[in-house]
Amino acid sequence: MQTLLQKALNERILIIDGAMGSLIQGYGLTEADFRGSLLTNHAKPLKGNNDLLCLTRPDIITEIHTQYLSAGADIIETNTFNATAISQADYNTQHLVYDINFAAAQAAQQAVANWRSQTGSHQPKWVAGAMGPTNQTLSLSPDVNRPAYRATTFDAIKTAYYEQARGLMEGGADILLVETVFDTLNCKAALYAILDLFENTGKTLPLMVSVTITDQSGRTLSGQTVEAFYASVSHAPLLSIGLNCALGAHEMRPYLLSLSHIAPCYISCYPNAGLPNAFGGYDETPEQMCHVLANYAQQGLLNIVGGCCGTTPQHIQHIAQHMQNIPPRKLPLQNLIAT
Repeated sequence: MQTLLQKALNERILIIDGAMGSLIQGYGLTEADFRGSLLTNHAKPLKGNNDLLCLTRPDIITEIHTQYLSAGADIIETNTFNATAISQADYNTQHLVYDINFAAAQAAQQAVANWRSQTGSHQPKWVAGAMGPTNQTLSLSPDVNRPAYRATTFDAIKTAYYEQARGLMEGGADILLVETVFDTLNCKAALYAILDLFENTGKTLPLMVSVTITDQSGRTLSGQTVEAFYASVSHAPLLSIGLNCALGAHEMRPYLLSLSHIAPCYISCYPNAGLPNAFGGYDETPEQMCHVLANYAQQGLLNIVGGCCGTTPQHIQHIAQHMQNIPPRKLPLQNLIAT
């Protein structure tokens, strides 16, 4: 039997939200905002640890989520891109990881409730628990003089992702999204952790994976093509697979085309607002980005679409408006029969 999410995906292209970090920067937050009352005496500086705001300034996180919902997003991502013990160790806040993820899912669900209250709409919305790549990699050495060295282990990465996924699930996430994947081994550790969590709890959530092609070579940072990457993760029960970050919409086309041809699941695409300029910013306007993505949708390549770095609620609003009358990519017949 189809779930409400599967039914929606078969009927229309769903919209996922845009960037979180740049909108947080727009609030001009101080060290005190990141500390809150929880970490007043914490030894390390915390400004810039955006995930921590789920605990110390959840009002801001909920407000940003609500902006994206108002812009037309069907799926909003939790503010948890770096909310693993491995990444939070830089701030000595790894003991808060479960709480951050739980609170992040709660903040996103609160935004959905606020949006429903404001609009009176009963249109379904979904919270995707965002699980980023961590700041340590299993496939590459951090020391060029010791190519065989690894700063972490598969079990350590798996344990970190398990804790994150548990917090997101218990906090109320509707989906788990392993995103911005540049290292296939890290991704496999995340999937292993998630499937382990499903088995231990007896509960499952839809599972999305989104890979990042790092440059014009068409490969991930760990050296795989999109076809090879899909083969590496296809054992998992994926709701969707797709692309995000690193590239703009225009540059994603060949990789999106490849995935849409080989994957029996739904396809997602949420690119940056173009390539970075000389100052590290993003210049692609909502109109420019939407023109490219609408073209992809008309070619039957998309099921889920939105934005990554440099995108705003205005980008998402344009995308949502232009996707309304374009049918979604059709799943291969054998997968529909299996569903």
